[in-house]
Amino acid sequence: MATDAVAQLADSLAKTQVTEGELSYKGQGRKFDNMVKEIQEFKGLQALRLEGNTYGVEAAQAIAKALETKSEFKYCYWSDMFTGRLRSEIPPALNSLGAALMTAGARLTVLDLSDNAFGPDGVKGIEKLLKSTACHTLQELRLNNCGMGIGGGKILAAALTECYKQSSAQGTPLGLKVFIAGRNRLENDGATALAQAFQLMGSLEEVHVPQNGINHPGVTALATAMQHNPQLRVLNLNDNTFTKKGAIAMAQALKHLRSVQVINFGDCLVRSEGAIAIAEAVTEGLPILKELNLSFGEITGEAALLVAQSVEGKATLEKLDLNGNCLGEEGCDALREVMDGLNMGDLLGSLSDDEGEPEDDDEDDEEEEDDYEEDDDVEEEDSSVNQVSSPPSVPRPPDAASFLCFPSPDKLLKLGTKRALLFEQQVVNTPCHEYLIQQTTYPRVSPSLCLIQSEDKVKPVRVVPGHLQALEYVVRQDYFPQDHIAVLEAFMSRHIQALESCSSARNILKSTLEQVRPEN
Repeated sequence: MATDAVAQLADSLAKTQVTEGELSYKGQGRKFDNMVKEIQEFKGLQALRLEGNTYGVEAAQAIAKALETKSEFKYCYWSDMFTGRLRSEIPPALNSLGAALMTAGARLTVLDLSDNAFGPDGVKGIEKLLKSTACHTLQELRLNNCGMGIGGGKILAAALTECYKQSSAQGTPLGLKVFIAGRNRLENDGATALAQAFQLMGSLEEVHVPQNGINHPGVTALATAMQHNPQLRVLNLNDNTFTKKGAIAMAQALKHLRSVQVINFGDCLVRSEGAIAIAEAVTEGLPILKELNLSFGEITGEAALLVAQSVEGKATLEKLDLNGNCLGEEGCDALREVMDGLNMGDLLGSLSDDEGEPEDDDEDDEEEEDDYEEDDDVEEEDSSVNQVSSPPSVPRPPDAASFLCFPSPDKLLKLGTKRALLFEQQVVNTPCHEYLIQQTTYPRVSPSLCLIQSEDKVKPVRVVPGHLQALEYVVRQDYFPQDHIAVLEAFMSRHIQALESCSSARNILKSTLEQVRPEN
């Protein structure tokens, strides 16, 4: 009995105090009243782990009260701490916690709020904290998978800029080293706003912004900013859309950086010309490069060989990933031969998902997309005259959940003929099918219409009546915002050849839009 009691006590201590100055409630689901007392009585508290729990406004206020006297506090490990909470609860909860840290006179080193789906309003909840002296010493900011969107990205950029200016005025400029904000739908405007803040700080060592819907204008802005961060070691923009222009801009930036160790541009559609530009940058510099990921980028065999040749003499190289490109069987063999000739054969990643040599139609599509980008650039210039360690990539298996989070025609097709079964299984595992539709359809349909219009990095797919029938259902639901009805109605009213094959479904959708249109 005594042995069991000692074992239970040891286990309890292991779950609570992990290291000196750290208190952990990670995944414990403890009642907050007991936690508050422990936090108050903990001497020299420097780190608090609240991951994997769920705290409402009342709990956050109570925990905040206990933190008001912790002047030595440095590390906020607060990811995934609002599980199941309403989004409206999160901003006031974050406001309370942030105010407590400011009252305590804390000087933060790490702020981790990843996997809290708080959206732009959640960023407002930490805005005051980010601007305060508590964050003048911040070195790591982790906001992965928070759903910030463009608006949240802009708020975050403005807060970081203000923090830098205020800290610089006091002689201790903000020296942020690690920035993580993957899966936030920052898109071009959000990325461009953050790029301006990054350029101002110039202290970044790791930047992770994968899966953010960033196209070449945003990529180019980030590339310019990276040139002003000479200590950059890790650059992860996986699953954004570079195309040739973005890739060439990023390659130019890499020529100014000597400390980069990890480059993850996988699934970024860098294309052959972009890959050649990156190969040139690798050849000319990057002496301590460890990983180069250019997978799933529509790179042809000749360009891939140039990339392989560029890593010659890179003694620190650990992996070159060119999987999922357009090399063909002969191209794959030639690539392996080159790497073997460099005595680096074991550093070449798998080529099991190679797409084969591109067809002539594919090359024509690339040229058309590049022309479309040029037209976009002209419009952007006209409208802005007066304006101012990444993990190695592995092939992702078909995943219904991934598609529902970030839908695209390419991902839908990759799910194969069993896609209906995969979706059915996903819905079965979700408590409320209406909530599933709300979370996966509405945020993607109205802002980007990506299933109809397609994204830049994939070929447009044929519109079928089912697409429009799904839209017709969604617009009749209470959760569909009325201010988006006019946008969708205008889109449906345009003369679009792709919609001619499903005129009946289109007319039904237009009729429904007229019925649900706000009276004003």
